[in-house]
Amino acid sequence: MTPHFPYTLIDLTHSLSPEIPTWDGSCGFDHQCCYDYEPAAEYQFRLHKIAMNEGIGTHMDSPAHCFANGMTIDQLPLAGLISPCIVIDISTVAHERTKVSVQDIENFEKEHGTIPHGSFAMIKTGWERFWATPEKYHNNHLFPSVSREAAAFLLDRGITGLGIDTLSADHGDEGFPVHKLVLGTGKYLVENAANLDALSPRDDFIMIVPMKIKNGTEAPIRLIGLRKK
Repeated sequence: MTPHFPYTLIDLTHSLSPEIPTWDGSCGFDHQCCYDYEPAAEYQFRLHKIAMNEGIGTHMDSPAHCFANGMTIDQLPLAGLISPCIVIDISTVAHERTKVSVQDIENFEKEHGTIPHGSFAMIKTGWERFWATPEKYHNNHLFPSVSREAAAFLLDRGITGLGIDTLSADHGDEGFPVHKLVLGTGKYLVENAANLDALSPRDDFIMIVPMKIKNGTEAPIRLIGLRKK
């Protein structure tokens, strides 16, 4: 008998396809059929070849993405890839120049309690609504992001990592301070999260399952939420 699994699984991952938004605006993903149920073959299979960048779709950045001596994707300990998750929701006020502030986090804690040590912090901006319109999602690198001060505040709370439902926690116009801060402390970043409406503000878990790429600095992931039944 299969043991009862006490969680509802929530898919927080965008599907990969050539049409998805990417950092530089190119498709970044090529998925070509190279063998298609050949009638004369003894066995019938369909096979594809894939070409893509590491940091595409719903993906994670390892410390090595910014730091030569940082951990690569294949070196990340499994224990750090599943954590309690808190969701800081700024979707009702977020616009293309919004940066999550320390005040936003303090407002969250007033309502939901202090962020527990060892939590993964997810930022819900609502920007996912533009995913199917890449030019709006990309928006010349203008989208909701995170201030350096807010990232530092979250690290002081002992987070395992930081995620967001946009292309990046940084716009890139200020030298990627959030990347440097978070990855510089040995944590990781998740970008292009999906379906965050399905997560509770706290008490759910998150599981991050990356492709195990040797010496990889980024990797596509299957991002999974776990909600207690």
